Amino acid sequence: MGAPDSGFPAEALPKAVFGDADFERIDSQLAGTDRLLAEAYPGDAGTRQPVHTVYVPADRFTPSLAADWGQQALAAAGEAGGIQRLAELVGLPAELVAEVAPRVEAKLGTEAIEDLRIDFEDGYLAPGRSADPDATEDAEAVRAADQVAVAIAAGTATPFVGIRFKCFEDGTRRRGLRTLELFLARLVGVGGGGPDSLPEGLVLTLPKVSTVEQVEAMVYAVERLESSLGLHPGRLGFEVQVETPQLIIGPDGNHPVAQLAHRAQGRITALHYGTYDYSASLQIAAAYQSMEHPAADFAKEVMQLAVAGTGIRLSDGSTNVLPVGDAAQRDEAWKLHARLVRRSLERGYYQGWDLHAHQLPTRYIATYAFYREGLPKATERLRNYVQQTVGAVLDEPATARALAAFVLRGVQCGAAGADEVRALTGLSEGDLTRLAHPRLAALNAN
Repeated sequence: MGAPDSGFPAEALPKAVFGDADFERIDSQLAGTDRLLAEAYPGDAGTRQPVHTVYVPADRFTPSLAADWGQQALAAAGEAGGIQRLAELVGLPAELVAEVAPRVEAKLGTEAIEDLRIDFEDGYLAPGRSADPDATEDAEAVRAADQVAVAIAAGTATPFVGIRFKCFEDGTRRRGLRTLELFLARLVGVGGGGPDSLPEGLVLTLPKVSTVEQVEAMVYAVERLESSLGLHPGRLGFEVQVETPQLIIGPDGNHPVAQLAHRAQGRITALHYGTYDYSASLQIAAAYQSMEHPAADFAKEVMQLAVAGTGIRLSDGSTNVLPVGDAAQRDEAWKLHARLVRRSLERGYYQGWDLHAHQLPTRYIATYAFYREGLPKATERLRNYVQQTVGAVLDEPATARALAAFVLRGVQCGAAGADEVRALTGLSEGDLTRLAHPRLAALNAN
C-alpha cells in the first residue's frame, strides 16, 4: 500500500510503522466483523415502504375494497367540511393546508390503501358464527386468493397485499399453517402464471410471536412452501407482530427480538407493534391502552434498536378510537389519530395500522404534512451537499443519507412529486435512492 500523495517528498515523510504483515493480521482479526456488518447489517433496501397497513376480516374482503374505503373516506371528510377543513382541524397552518389538502384528496381517489392485510386472526370468525369453522376458513382462504387475483387482473389491487394467519401457539398453529398453504397454493394456481404470478407486494404476517423458535418454525414453513409450489428459494418473506412481552425480554433476561434478524435467514421484512395485545398482556387497563403509553414506547425502542441497520422495517400499531358517531366525536377522533400518526413519524416509525375507512383522511393529512413541512430545508441542504455549497448547516455523509431517505419517502408516498424534488435539488428519484442507500447501490452495481 503506497503512501498518499501529500505534496512532500517521500524522504520527508515519517517512517511507516505498519507493513503488509500488520495489515494482514488486523484484516484477519476483523474478518468476522466485516462479514457480520456485510451480511447482517446491509441497511434499508430503499424500496417503497407503505405508510400504513389496513386490516380487514377475511370474509369482508372484496377486489373493490380499497376504492370503496377511499370513497367512504372522502364522503366522511365531505360531511365534516372537506379535506381542507380536516387539515385545519388537526392544526395545519394555512400554507400547509393548501399544499396537503389537494394531494390527500387525490390520494384517496386513486390509492386509498397502500397495504392491505386479509385477516384470519383477530376479528375473524367470532364464536358461533360458523357451525364448521375449519371448513369455513378453508373456503375463505381459497376465496381470498381468488379475490386477490381478480383485483390484480382488474388493476384494483393495493401495492402491498397479503394475509395474517393464526399464530404459532399450540392451539392455533396447525390452523394457521393450513390457511397459509391454501392461500398461497391457490394464488399460485389461479394466477395462470405459476410461481411468477405471485404479486410482487405479497406480504405474510405471523402474529403473536413470543419466541425466536416460532420464527425459526416459520422459516421452515416458507421453505417447504417454496419447494412444494415451485417458488424461487427466498421468495417468501414475512412480518413479525410484536404483541407479547416475552419477545421484548425473555426468561433469561435477554431481548429475543434482537435475535430475530440473525436467526431468520433474511426472511423477516418488518416488525409490527401490536398495541392492544401487548398492552393487555401487561395488565394495562383498557382505558389507558395506547400507542403512546410508556410501556409501548419502551417496547418500540427495543424493537428499533434490535433491527437498526438490518433492513427490517418497523410499523407502529393502531388506535381503536374511530372517527364515527356524532360530529364532535369524529372531530376528536380525527385529531387524536393525526397526532398519533405524526408522533410515530417523528420517532422513526414510518408505518402504522388503520382500522377504519374514516381514519384514512388523517393518515394522509398527517403523513403528507410531515414530509411537506420538512421538504424545503431538506432539499436545500441536499442541494448544498451535492453541489458542495456551504450553507447554514454543514452536513456530513451520514446526515446527507438521512436527508435523501426523508425526501425519498416523501416522493414514494405521494407527499412530494419527483419532478418537484428534481427542480429543488437537481436529483432524480434514482439519485435519491443511491444517495440514501450507497452501500446497496454499490452492491447492485457489482
